[in-house]
Amino acid sequence: MSSPETASPESASFEAFSDAQAKTPAFADFRRIVIKVGSALLVDRAQGRVRLAWLTSLVEDIAALHAKGCEVMVVSSGAIALGRTVLGLPSGPLKLEDSQAAAAVGQIALSKTWADILGHYNITAGQVLLTLGDTEERRRYLNARSTLGRLMELRSVPIINENDTVATTEIRYGDNDRLAARVATMASADLLVLLSDIDGLYTAPPAQDPNATLIPVVPRIGAEIEAIAGDAGSELSRGGMRTKIEAGKIATSAGTHMVIASGHVKNPLKRIMEGGRCTWFLTSANPVRARKSWIAGALEPRGTLHLDDGAVAALRRGASLLPAGVKRIDGQFDRGDAVVLRGPDGAEVGRGLVAYDSNHAARIMGHSTSEIEALLGVKGRSEMVHRDDLALGVE
Repeated sequence: MSSPETASPESASFEAFSDAQAKTPAFADFRRIVIKVGSALLVDRAQGRVRLAWLTSLVEDIAALHAKGCEVMVVSSGAIALGRTVLGLPSGPLKLEDSQAAAAVGQIALSKTWADILGHYNITAGQVLLTLGDTEERRRYLNARSTLGRLMELRSVPIINENDTVATTEIRYGDNDRLAARVATMASADLLVLLSDIDGLYTAPPAQDPNATLIPVVPRIGAEIEAIAGDAGSELSRGGMRTKIEAGKIATSAGTHMVIASGHVKNPLKRIMEGGRCTWFLTSANPVRARKSWIAGALEPRGTLHLDDGAVAALRRGASLLPAGVKRIDGQFDRGDAVVLRGPDGAEVGRGLVAYDSNHAARIMGHSTSEIEALLGVKGRSEMVHRDDLALGVE
């Protein structure tokens, strides 16, 4: 916090939001990180091309994290900004069909750029295009989560963007701040980094109030914090501070810390690590615990899986639920629905998100994973309920 001599009168009321006892997290403690990069940082609109020197410095930071074993995902804007230049579209708001056309052209250039620069560090890029339904509809959510997880297991860096080519106004996020927050929660990331035109949250818009001061730590996003959010700063950016605060609410409620920092510097992640100016939004939870609480208490179960003793014991050792351990199924459910897990005595063991619909689950229950393909005609997943999608009663 600024000293009393430099703080504006308005800033005094924000002392409570930046609690002196709140510790700034150490970047080195995070293992799964989502980084959001906006169009205004990535694309030189006057030249109509990617800011290669800046992007190279960012990838240098990403490669350093990757080399330490971190799992990194990037939510990258820029497809429409690049495509509109290639197509010669005018500045200002675009019609929906023009935005979709620009995205179709720009996404190719954007993906190639990321792949080429990451490739210099022997890192493979994976392109993932999402729509609102992919993070809101449970079945598609699980598919997207599984894809991201597998890419990171294979040490790839997913480059994620909204699928602007097909998304309509009614079914789109409209900004990549909230998309990044949804990705972070979906992937159980422990940190979300929003690289921005501004180096954090201020007590007032700095461009309008010379006495505005930076709030370095926000322990909790309350009504006062929401009230000071501003609007978008450029035509390339759909988001502003308001959407960043919304992203912070999504992320921190799911156990993910968030930091807003300036992208107008080379090696922006290194700058954060070295204590550069930024705003941290803290969470009291962690992604795994928050996700398990959501599974255990926020979802209405659609069915019941009755397990044998061996399966119950395996779950309590931290294993996933395999089909062989399921003895009976009650109810009708779809893949991704919540189900109750009960032991041989009928007591509830836990709840989880099931990987098969009830018809397929009934066909493979009691069988080994090696038999799934023969029984269903497709290879299918090994687990009936993956341990990441499972909340035991003692948790």
